[in-house]
Amino acid sequence: MDFQVVVLAGGTAKNLIPLVSKEVPKALLPVANRPVLSYVLEHLEQSNLKDLIVVVEGQEAAVLVGNWISGAYVDRLHVEVAAVPEDVGTAGSLRAIAHHLTAKDIMVVSGDLVSDVPPGAVAAAHRRHDAVVTAMLSSAPVSGPSESGSSTGKDKTKKAGRYNIIGLDPTRQFLLYIATGAEVEKDIRIQKSILRAVGQMEIRADLMDAHLYAFKRSVLQEVLDQKDTFHSLKLDVLPYLVRSQLKSEVLLNGAPQAEENGNQKVNSQSNQVTLSGILANASTPSFHQLSVLGTNGSTRRTHKCCVYIADNSKYCMRLNSIQAFSDINRDVIGEASHLSGYSFSPQNNIIHPSAELGLKTTVGPHCMLGEGSQMGDKCSVKRSVIGRHCRIGSNVKVANSVIMNHVTIGDGCSIQGSVICSNVQLQERVNLKDCQVGPGFVVTAGSDCKGEALAKKEK
Repeated sequence: MDFQVVVLAGGTAKNLIPLVSKEVPKALLPVANRPVLSYVLEHLEQSNLKDLIVVVEGQEAAVLVGNWISGAYVDRLHVEVAAVPEDVGTAGSLRAIAHHLTAKDIMVVSGDLVSDVPPGAVAAAHRRHDAVVTAMLSSAPVSGPSESGSSTGKDKTKKAGRYNIIGLDPTRQFLLYIATGAEVEKDIRIQKSILRAVGQMEIRADLMDAHLYAFKRSVLQEVLDQKDTFHSLKLDVLPYLVRSQLKSEVLLNGAPQAEENGNQKVNSQSNQVTLSGILANASTPSFHQLSVLGTNGSTRRTHKCCVYIADNSKYCMRLNSIQAFSDINRDVIGEASHLSGYSFSPQNNIIHPSAELGLKTTVGPHCMLGEGSQMGDKCSVKRSVIGRHCRIGSNVKVANSVIMNHVTIGDGCSIQGSVICSNVQLQERVNLKDCQVGPGFVVTAGSDCKGEALAKKEK
């Protein structure tokens, strides 16, 4: 495809504390006992995209990620790991590695994206329209388990989050408006020039920016150079490109556009911009570099911002919150098990051959028990992931939870809707509901915790 691929792997994201740490950066957080970054790398590999730049925030995190990639993908991928300063943001990360970007088009993928949408489809749409940017959109995910513990999108107790407000042209190929972050809660303000140009706009609140973009390199670098305060691709660069696609100076029949107040309606056929006709024929390469001659001899250039909307049958989620971490782990051993890379048993679960189960212990469907883990008698596991080399006592109940590696759990514990990081010790009769326990923490016997984040104090 002649695309250069950049994977933005982040660092130790603050919104994922206490799950992340200096020893476990975001890219190495486990999804079904595999680092989340592995889902991105293998998806790219399957699309024959094997020459990658992986950008990591922080030198220490970059070393950890680089060492893992070297061991896991030797002779499979050519990966250059680039360390950038912490908290520079996604735009800052690309700015920092700009000297490495040489291809005509750049594909930028978030390192926390778990998806089966082919990146080649995004690249093809980008090239077909000769766009400056093409953003992949997907259905906004539902979040959280229902009362029954099910994670399917049909549950009435689960609602889709509102991630973006999107404005599309009638063909659903061009991005005309986008509100992200705090802008989602504000009143929608649409540029009159764009409304006139396209004639009508479809406003959607059920789509999510998946943070997979194709950029024309020359334009991306120009924006990053000129807008040195831009911190985020999603919050700064993409909205800027969308807002400026007509430069707010579209010429009308060879004459400059007149000033209008915000309430004025345009009814005259002679005064309506005919750009909708251009949009209808936007597959021609002339639209992107379209220039219109003004009365003073100046030119006004337009550019195209395109979208690729993933089919509803596809899976697409980002691990960008603690809730998303739990949801994705549950999905990858459940309804999206084709992404896991594992073979499931006839009972629809995964129990490593080296794992040991006590008498009358049950591991239900949509569960995973990792290598070398041991469970005592009369335990039950439902819709949960248990990592490697865990030691779990008797009469332990685990439901809708993720337990990482080398965790010790005493007799009589109950764990529901929680995340237990590596090397944690739960003493006897601990009750956890909707909790996160940071690495190496010890929860004392008989503790009863609900909705808490338990972690060691930083020295």
